[in-house]
Amino acid sequence: MTYRAPVADIVHAMRDVAGYDAAFGEGLYGDFDAATAAAALDEAAKFAEEALAPLDEIGDRHGVTLTDGAVTSAPGFADAYKAFAAGGWTAVVAPEAHGGMGMPGAFNAGCLEMWNAACLSFALCPLLSMGAIDALEAHGSEALRALYLPKLVSGEWTGTMNLTEPGAGSDLSDMKTRATRAPDGTYRIVGQKIFITWGEHDMAANIVHLVLARLPDAPPGSKGISLFLVPKYLVNDDGSLGARNDLRCVSLEHKLGIHASPTCVMSYGDDGGAIGTLVGEENHGLEAMFIMMNTARLHVGLQGVAIGERAYQQARAYARERIQGKPVGAKDGATLPIVHHPDVRRMLLSMRAASEAARALAYYTAGEADRARRLPDAAQRARAQARLDLLTPVVKAWCTDLGVETASTGIQVHGGIGFIEETGAAQHWRDARIAPIYEGTNGIQANDLVGRKLLRDRGAAAADLIAEMRRTLTQLDGHDADGHLTRGVDALERATIALIATAANDLGAALAGAEPYLRLLGTVAGGWLMARSAAAATRRVQTNAANHPFLAAKIATARFYAEHRLAQAPALLPAIAGGATVMGFDLDLI
Repeated sequence: MTYRAPVADIVHAMRDVAGYDAAFGEGLYGDFDAATAAAALDEAAKFAEEALAPLDEIGDRHGVTLTDGAVTSAPGFADAYKAFAAGGWTAVVAPEAHGGMGMPGAFNAGCLEMWNAACLSFALCPLLSMGAIDALEAHGSEALRALYLPKLVSGEWTGTMNLTEPGAGSDLSDMKTRATRAPDGTYRIVGQKIFITWGEHDMAANIVHLVLARLPDAPPGSKGISLFLVPKYLVNDDGSLGARNDLRCVSLEHKLGIHASPTCVMSYGDDGGAIGTLVGEENHGLEAMFIMMNTARLHVGLQGVAIGERAYQQARAYARERIQGKPVGAKDGATLPIVHHPDVRRMLLSMRAASEAARALAYYTAGEADRARRLPDAAQRARAQARLDLLTPVVKAWCTDLGVETASTGIQVHGGIGFIEETGAAQHWRDARIAPIYEGTNGIQANDLVGRKLLRDRGAAAADLIAEMRRTLTQLDGHDADGHLTRGVDALERATIALIATAANDLGAALAGAEPYLRLLGTVAGGWLMARSAAAATRRVQTNAANHPFLAAKIATARFYAEHRLAQAPALLPAIAGGATVMGFDLDLI
């Protein structure tokens, strides 16, 4: 089936759940108002539906090809990218000083969801460019920004992130790629990087690689890593392209999914050294790269939202058409579409509720990123930044886990035919499966949440979030009548206090409980935001707002989430507290 961008759902999540109406009212977004956002979302939806969605199956089937170091993209991709750049979509959140529109990241979240749902393989390319723009804006020299940002912002050039190496996955301390200083102030980069998304392609005139490498006199470990800008083609002082740099794609990975996104093995310096320019300071490369990585982690979380929505749409359409069996209660034993079967209905509601809760959390967190940058008061910015730091690993991990689960459920709704490639249901699961792995595995996200974010401030940011959840409980107008959210918040508070105490004596045991803690935080935060959604929908119904069926569905979906997902949150407490069992298990018996 074709994809239909859920603009109404996105707008509801933005204004009634993530609080964008309040942000507009406070002047947080300047001249960018709700009407402008709605019009722009409609255009982004049109591009997703008409330009990108038709490429999804084509890209999966054709993939990409590598010939003599040059990658040819799947049919239609290059033309779609030209249209994407011409439409100014890369520039949405980029700084106005370099040709960007300076729109809110929260608005961009809605665009990214639609583009990723329409064609995840395509959307990965501009996603990385947006992260590169953020990193250069924050840490690049004035000259570097002036030379590279206008072309990255316009989409004429694309960006990549080069971290992983053969034999050194997430542990960057073992990095082997070397950088040496040249007399002209540039550097020569020699080494190999793997898993480089869109590291080589034919869709843009130049590719700007951000590459981590180690200088000869660098201190050991991750503190001795520097970041370098290494372009595919060297750039002259006037911005024109010069000679080909000493780098090339030597092979492509053959993957489970995202077949139309080239995952490259990149070799630097085969003929003496690729020319690179330092970004930020020597031996402080991770500080700069983390700007790009944190942007990417939020965007990957949105991929979980997107693929869940796409899988739900397809499963729902199939269930409405497929005639099979005689559902309970059917009159005169009539055969009806499988959507009438209780378990199929339950599966569809599970998919819908998971996608809406993930969307709510991702958009809410994107709004916190805007507040951390735009609020006038420094204390308010710091509070928003602390909440953004706390929730970023949750968005990346929890939303992508839900995306995989939802795509898998979509296959189940289809039954046996879902296991057949021609239906397209399997592609959604294959594409979704990478999201919990790249940009830091979800286990790493859990370790980051507990080992860094939670312990860094002794739970202060978590306590602030929990306090806000409790304030919401007093404003729900009966939407927590069964007490599922209350018990979930109580469980989250208990787990937070217990993990901090455990970490003081046994960090390993605390980290062994990090993954279920992240799931608990995601589940409860999702329930909190779904309750806000239901309360807002109720208020709109009571004021005779239009589209009552749409709002009624929001209320019912929030109740389903509370009963089927949020109600299970307290059951995670034993797993969170069971870290000592994990760490005490005899490794020889695993």
